[in-house]
Amino acid sequence: MTFSKKLCGVAGAAGLSLFTALPAWAQDAAVPAATVDKGDTAWMMMSTVLVLAMILPGLALFYGGLVRTKNMLSVMTQIGAAACLAMLIWVMYGYSMAFGPDYTSGLSNFISTFDKAFLKGITPASQAATFTAGVEIPEYVFVCFQMTFAAITVALVLGSVVERIKFSAVMVFAAVWLTIVYFPIAHMVWAASGYFFKLGALDFAGGTVVHINAGVSALVACIILGKRIGFPKEPMAPHSLTLTGVGTGLLWVGWFGFNAGSALEANGSAALAMINTFVATASAGLFWMLAEKLNGHKGSALGFCSGIIAGLVAVTPAAGNSGPFGAIILGAVASIICFYAVTVIKPKLGYDDSLDAFGIHGVGGMIGAIGTAIVYSPAFGGPGAEDYVIFDKLLVQLYAVGVTIVWAAIGTVVAIFIAKAVTGLRVSQEVELEGLDLGEHGERAYNM
Repeated sequence: MTFSKKLCGVAGAAGLSLFTALPAWAQDAAVPAATVDKGDTAWMMMSTVLVLAMILPGLALFYGGLVRTKNMLSVMTQIGAAACLAMLIWVMYGYSMAFGPDYTSGLSNFISTFDKAFLKGITPASQAATFTAGVEIPEYVFVCFQMTFAAITVALVLGSVVERIKFSAVMVFAAVWLTIVYFPIAHMVWAASGYFFKLGALDFAGGTVVHINAGVSALVACIILGKRIGFPKEPMAPHSLTLTGVGTGLLWVGWFGFNAGSALEANGSAALAMINTFVATASAGLFWMLAEKLNGHKGSALGFCSGIIAGLVAVTPAAGNSGPFGAIILGAVASIICFYAVTVIKPKLGYDDSLDAFGIHGVGGMIGAIGTAIVYSPAFGGPGAEDYVIFDKLLVQLYAVGVTIVWAAIGTVVAIFIAKAVTGLRVSQEVELEGLDLGEHGERAYNM
């Protein structure tokens, strides 16, 4: 039984139980066959394309603008190539590991079998369930949608190690990391047989699976790799905040596919995720600049962009698990905490997370995942039942966050050292000083 079929059973269990109370004549009626809704299918195909736009060009421009001129192309190339590799691995065995048929043993808590490797058994007629019983989408669409999540997650990790890591090391690391970190976590959180899913952990669109996973991995990777030459004494200002601003806008637009698409249907849940993605992000962008002002600085374009991303990250797990009021609060809180993580904690600890992948995605993901337990409450306008107990869910969320941190950290150590053994990690000092555009790819971003 696939994840999607099991999910349908979970989502529809309450509705199907109603049939037991009906008269005998009603029970004799045939249960309608699950149908593919063309509107839902079209929405999910568009959501998938929107998430792709988050990677190329969104993340590529956002990250690329933040590095020095001499490394612009290397960042774009690393992101694009790692995403492409993730897509191929996803089709080969990633989808099967995350959402394939279950093992009969306890392994099903952590991973699925390889029975759907290379998408074995999936045809244009194959269907994947949504959260509404009897409503399905083509399984190929579900495969593609989840594929883009894997692709952007591994790309996010690279933000901490740019300007000094070998391109070959990126590719080896990506392959190993996806296999031992991303696929198991995706299964544990989103598959019906997954460990965290069965515990009731809330992660609507990837606060744990994507952002905590990527952020913690980014921190571990940059510590092992070491600091850039000259860091932190030499200035390493972004070469183009214009490109970063454009990338920010593309990320925000694409994020609607990320969040609202995770409803798997074009319905009220998707609409809730959409409004929350608007207001949490708007709140975070403004509160980051407010934090700058209160700390004696001018409200900056970089701060605005950073706040936007922090809000998007924080609302990801809560997108369909919060009311708009709760989303506004969550965005503001996450933005302020991420601000201090980037401007105070990072300098004090001295690690060189080049583009603040941990400070924004890791920290923001943790705030979002933990905060979801609070904003899910009907007291904050969330969709929780009237008897919802915040404390109980808070314990579940904290546990899921803690295990994910440990899993991602250990897996990243393994992946980094495998890459080091196979290709080496860092470019030479000469290449780093010259820039990775020329040293690794033989071209310049700007020929003037």
